[in-house]
Amino acid sequence: MSNTNTIELEINNTSLLGLDKKKSKELAGRLNILLASYSILYQNVRGYHWNIKGDNFFELHVKFENLYNHLSLKIDEIAERIVTLGYTANHNFSEYKIISKISESALIKDGVAESQFILNSLKTIINEQREILVLAKKFEDEGSITLMSNYITEQEKMVWMYTSFLETN
Repeated sequence: MSNTNTIELEINNTSLLGLDKKKSKELAGRLNILLASYSILYQNVRGYHWNIKGDNFFELHVKFENLYNHLSLKIDEIAERIVTLGYTANHNFSEYKIISKISESALIKDGVAESQFILNSLKTIINEQREILVLAKKFEDEGSITLMSNYITEQEKMVWMYTSFLETN
């Protein structure tokens, strides 16, 4: 095989971003799982916001609204990263329910129980993001590395805050 053919073969195995197509496909698959988890969590938090009752109503009603707005932005960024990698971002809740690392929650009206579910969900998402971060580093995908690193930093603070709230209840 001549050098020209080798170069063409290497170009054909890389995406427009210069990333290996096979590796990008694997990463996009993991990001779609993360997208599903975020989407299920988003809908859970919307339900908590709508149905909260009790002592912490005013505080948690606003807190949950802020959180679901935050999650909405993350959902969009993750989906756009998948598309940037050259793949399709899943958008069906039927698929989300199958691949999500977070399950739909039953109707909960208690702020402490809702906050505990959010805390557990955040821990699950952080673990998934750490795994994606390791994969992105292995594949030298700087865009996904930065995205995951920033998300982990933000959510570690959220874990601390929800944990602090739950310690007083």
